[in-house]
Amino acid sequence: MTIEKARQIIWDYHQLHQPLIRVDVMLVLGSHDLRVAEYAAELWLQGWAQLVVVTGGVAHADDLLKTGWVESEAAKFAEVMMAAGVPSDKIVLESEAKNTGENFTLSRPLIDEKLGVWNSVLVVTKPYMERRAYATGAKVWPDKELRVTSSQLSFEEYVGGEITKDEVINIMMGDLQRIDVYAKKGWQIEQEIPVEVWAAFEVLKQAGYTKHLLKI
Repeated sequence: MTIEKARQIIWDYHQLHQPLIRVDVMLVLGSHDLRVAEYAAELWLQGWAQLVVVTGGVAHADDLLKTGWVESEAAKFAEVMMAAGVPSDKIVLESEAKNTGENFTLSRPLIDEKLGVWNSVLVVTKPYMERRAYATGAKVWPDKELRVTSSQLSFEEYVGGEITKDEVINIMMGDLQRIDVYAKKGWQIEQEIPVEVWAAFEVLKQAGYTKHLLKI
């Protein structure tokens, strides 16, 4: 299996391609990729949700996900969304979360306070983060209808600029490992990882794409 084939298999596995539905709230997962905020703004302007919660603190200072921003991921994302036309009074900030689990758990009371009764959520994230975001949300919010979406980009369209191909492959590898490990820890729902996906993982691991792997 070539490196190109292996990374495509893992890229495809991470994406769920769930259909959009109109929801009570949009949960935007902060990160180092401002394109997530741009896409979330597009979705809000199209009317998929009435309320937006943007979540993410100041985290990942020393790894591939570092932002280099002084402000929180949530604050930076909110700036992008407001510049794109989302009214500030429709955006709620959660600026303390330092991991995906906290994105959900720390956002929950803010949504409850704002909406009271709510049933559905659209999570907006990076293309290679869809599956892990879904696995986390399904675990911590089993009572809610959950959809996950991301910009519909191919691997080739996504990489480049400030986020390089090698960085994306390394991060995808780490996310794949976490889908397995975190489910075993009870932090996410379990999901099947096909043999072909694990084979691709081993190809990329042998090629040196280990910078975002957990030390287990």
